[in-house]
Amino acid sequence: MHIVVTLKQVHDPNSPTELLKLGADGKSIETPAGVSDVANGYDVNAVEEAIRIRDKVGGTISVISVGSEETKAQLRRAIAMGADKAIHISGPHGLDCDPLLVAALLAGAVRKLPPVDLVLSGRQASDTDSGQVLFRLAEKLSLPALAPVKQIQEVTEDAIVADRLTDDGVQRVKVKLPALLGVSNEANKPRSPSLKGVMASKKAEIPTWAQADVVEGVVTPSVVLRRVFFEPVSEARAEIFSGSGAEAGRALAERLHEEGVI
Repeated sequence: MHIVVTLKQVHDPNSPTELLKLGADGKSIETPAGVSDVANGYDVNAVEEAIRIRDKVGGTISVISVGSEETKAQLRRAIAMGADKAIHISGPHGLDCDPLLVAALLAGAVRKLPPVDLVLSGRQASDTDSGQVLFRLAEKLSLPALAPVKQIQEVTEDAIVADRLTDDGVQRVKVKLPALLGVSNEANKPRSPSLKGVMASKKAEIPTWAQADVVEGVVTPSVVLRRVFFEPVSEARAEIFSGSGAEAGRALAERLHEEGVI
């Protein structure tokens, strides 16, 4: 079975908000010093699920990603986890990623690969949370799409059984392969790369395909990012009242009265 996993590099969602700064273009976020970008968490869940499926039924795993040259660091992590090979596609990165263009680039790359039995993607990207790319990709590849997937129950040569999250519970669905699944973080706990895997990933050759290599002509964006705006973090202040319980209570009441709260 040939499994393709799509992966995106994003800003670390755990970065302290007060360290975030807008770039000069007003559409990008400057990465704080000492803080590196990371692989989208849901995509890492997809990589883990691909490894588990391959270990059960056999096959190969190809991980593909659209982005800048720095994206290769996340592709190497996927190889360190256990993926067989990775391909980098030169294209947009960060917040300014049009879902239609990204899906077109991914679809073109998938078509250049050996026949694909299963495509796994994260349910959405943690930086935009739009969740559009996987469905646009499925449409371009004429594949049935299922998302968000909570757990994969069974995989055979021609079908897959998975639990899909709904607004009011879980739906168990059987999908004929080839298909595309959007994996959620409930599906698994991604493994840490082994030392052997890390060493192998450093030696792995990751080719870069230009947009012209995978897409003919110009793709008209469906979404154009105009600007990014977020509220500045306000400074928190605390005032402590000492003394006995009664004294502190009176002091607090007087202070609240001065502020017009009571």
